[in-house]
Amino acid sequence: MASYTYEQFRKVLKKLNFEKIRSHKHETWRKILSNGTILRVRISHKHGRDIPKWLFYEMLRQAGIDEAEFKKILG
Repeated sequence: MASYTYEQFRKVLKKLNFEKIRSHKHETWRKILSNGTILRVRISHKHGRDIPKWLFYEMLRQAGIDEAEFKKILG
């Protein structure tokens, strides 16, 4: 697995039409699906730093995507 940064994850969330709804201790991003399901992803403010592997997979789970889709969106 390649290392990804918090900034790259933000870029993917924006392309997936998530909106930033909070930015205090952590950022909270939200997307409401057509069936009414609400997806929430919490992100650290550590902009240029790499995301730990375990946290990256947890954030993918929260966003409802897998690593292959993440790579495709990131380009």
